[in-house]
Amino acid sequence: MEAAQAKIGLVGLAVMGENLALNIERNGFPIAVYNRDPDKVERLLQTRAKGLHFIGAHTPAELVKSLERPRKIVLLVKAGQPVDWTVDQLRPYLEPGDIIVDGGNSWYEDTERRQKELSAKGIRFIGSGVSGGEEGALWGPSLMPGGEEDAYEQIRPIWEAIAAKVDDGPCVTYIGPGGSGHFVKMVHNGIEYGDMQLIAEAYDILHRGLGFSAEQLAEVFERWNGGVLSSFLIEITAKIFKVKDPETGKPLVDLIVDKAGQKGTGLWTSKVALDLGVPIPTIDAAIMARLLSGQRSQRTQAAGALEGPRGKRWAGDASELVAAVHDALYAAKICSYTQGMALLATASHNFGWNLRLGEIARIWKGGCIIRAQFLDGIREAYAKQADLPILLLDDRFRDAMSKAQLGFRKAIAAAQDLGIPCLAFSSSLAYYDSYRSERLPQNLTQAQRDFFGAHTYERTDKPELGAVHTEWQTLLG
Repeated sequence: MEAAQAKIGLVGLAVMGENLALNIERNGFPIAVYNRDPDKVERLLQTRAKGLHFIGAHTPAELVKSLERPRKIVLLVKAGQPVDWTVDQLRPYLEPGDIIVDGGNSWYEDTERRQKELSAKGIRFIGSGVSGGEEGALWGPSLMPGGEEDAYEQIRPIWEAIAAKVDDGPCVTYIGPGGSGHFVKMVHNGIEYGDMQLIAEAYDILHRGLGFSAEQLAEVFERWNGGVLSSFLIEITAKIFKVKDPETGKPLVDLIVDKAGQKGTGLWTSKVALDLGVPIPTIDAAIMARLLSGQRSQRTQAAGALEGPRGKRWAGDASELVAAVHDALYAAKICSYTQGMALLATASHNFGWNLRLGEIARIWKGGCIIRAQFLDGIREAYAKQADLPILLLDDRFRDAMSKAQLGFRKAIAAAQDLGIPCLAFSSSLAYYDSYRSERLPQNLTQAQRDFFGAHTYERTDKPELGAVHTEWQTLLG
């Protein structure tokens, strides 16, 4: 291929980068690729990209020279300093009007900083969340681009072509200005943490509480995937339980160390929620559960020393507990998504992003890790009422919670009786009950704050007074 014939360039040829490049080319867009390690470029050109419309670049200058104007370059490199380093390598060769798209999991404030720095040179910068893992990158991810809308219009034909497709269109939409695209991807990942932890707790109750084998668990999760819980994560969970270790013949899941990793986006979600004053206890609990799983040596010591139920099994009808856990998983999922959408709504208001929550739910229906049948209901809820205060107040989800809450409470009570930890289930129920409570006990908290720190409080019977302070010791006499 001759120079200056590629429609788009891509930097970063780890598996995600390779797969996205192949996706772009397969959809009719000749692509130029560059990697800091030139061997990766050559290896791709001689293997998976052999005979395809690829240009291999060995320097940033070669990459830029091979692109049509205005140049469009996608970065799929590790978040943080590597993004800045890559931008610095490209910048001397770019011209006003050229576009850089960061497809990694960057911190949204870093994205806004980069946009500001590059705009001074006339270069446009888009922060685009990309979800779907390796398979999604190859066959169709969910894409969440944010930045200047006219810059997005330049890449829109490519983004719509490579995105996953669902019944109502490609799983991509213009998210909003600034770092909104990366913010939405961050919250997506926080919701993903919540989903995964809730599924893990459902598994734990059925496995430890009922003694279900991997084969039985696979059957349960397959059945659940045919109903309201239908989702990618439930689907792969059923498949995981079917996989046997080739060496031992045992279920492979049983041989995996119970220590979960994390790359940081879930933690970012919790931190931002605290900063914005949005309660997301299910997602917080999922992060705490991963941190607790990392304390493996301490847990091993404590397991033999701390008292509690040991080896206790559910004494009732197994089918009743399975049904209760199903309802608990669905109800907690509603609570988790309520928290995620509330965080997006608050960020949208505070940062002036004008996020369309129903459209965000729509593009999550395909390609991404949290894709689920459930998201259609969220899209419809915000189509009916764009300013819905919280998702729990939508008729569909309010009725679903009403029907599921008996099982929700039963599953958590059973877990507690059996000594099985369920941080995310319990946090979700407490979240729901908090919203159900017209009056919470923080009247006492506020009295304590005023007692020891004169922080003031407001009276229910005299709201016109505003903030007041009491000399509590004086009244005690």
